[in-house]
Amino acid sequence: MSGPHDLFVRLTFGHPEHAAAELRAALPVELVSQVDWDTLHRESGSVIDPELRETESDLLFSARLRGGGALLFYVLIEHQSSVDRWMALRMLRYVVRQLERWRQEHPDQEVLPLILPLVLYHGPEGAWSAPRRVEELFEVPEGAQWPERWRALLPRFEYQVDDLTAERVEALLARPGPPLVRLAWRLLRYGRTEELAERLPGWQALFVQVQGTPHGLEALRAVVHYLLLVGDEAAQVATVEVLQAAVGAQRVEELMPTVGEKLIEQGRQQGLLEGLAKGQAQSVLRALVARGVYVDAESRQRILACRDMETLDRWFDRALTATRLSEVLEDVTP
Repeated sequence: MSGPHDLFVRLTFGHPEHAAAELRAALPVELVSQVDWDTLHRESGSVIDPELRETESDLLFSARLRGGGALLFYVLIEHQSSVDRWMALRMLRYVVRQLERWRQEHPDQEVLPLILPLVLYHGPEGAWSAPRRVEELFEVPEGAQWPERWRALLPRFEYQVDDLTAERVEALLARPGPPLVRLAWRLLRYGRTEELAERLPGWQALFVQVQGTPHGLEALRAVVHYLLLVGDEAAQVATVEVLQAAVGAQRVEELMPTVGEKLIEQGRQQGLLEGLAKGQAQSVLRALVARGVYVDAESRQRILACRDMETLDRWFDRALTATRLSEVLEDVTP
């Protein structure tokens, strides 16, 4: 089951142009300058542990370096209110899953692509404080004669963090990007704080700019829906006032989810989630094909018809290492 943040961040940052704005803002400038951003492409499939689907979202993008090499960006959006000390270990697990999947889809390649892992954090309870390197989670024997030798044998892995809670207000407001992305950064930063209601009026111009973009009305619908889900009563009142000033009273009636419109919105969300499920079902089949596992017509149709993301994620994880279809689908005869 997806939480209220998941759909909003996928709609916002799932678009390559929007994702590029986030990656450019969060990654070291010397790395950003080496990427051919025109080649940025979203890849399908999620590798998040099923029990964390309500508190995490993830997106995978591929691109080319200006020198021609392959590059992957793995973005994990962390919705939990508190910081997870063990995030480095969890990120390592997710990155390994993505690389294993890449190997299945590119069996002729002899080297792995570069992969840059990024955590986008917007928890309301303080700045990111967890270790960013896996080796920091180990305890080197106290008084060891050669501590550097011990450390040299530890797994080396580091992820980047875009901590919206620690970003200075001025720096956050100065970030370049499409209007929806600039608004999303603000909403994620202040959406679960008491400051939201008083800050919303200052973002009126952004609401106007979002409306003026292609598919702007749909984007505003997603923004309004998100605000009504995460904001308190004062924020909801402020949302209506800002919308009236930005787009007019008639538009507000179109955007605000009345009982009938809530049903429409729920249907739209269901359609989006159905699209995500279809993509994951395709990923399961691609992984099986890459493993050389035969899939009969009935089983293929069963996989494609499945709409339960937890089941599809479980099948995908199994498909990465399966040698028989029965290892993926529980009730199939070997």
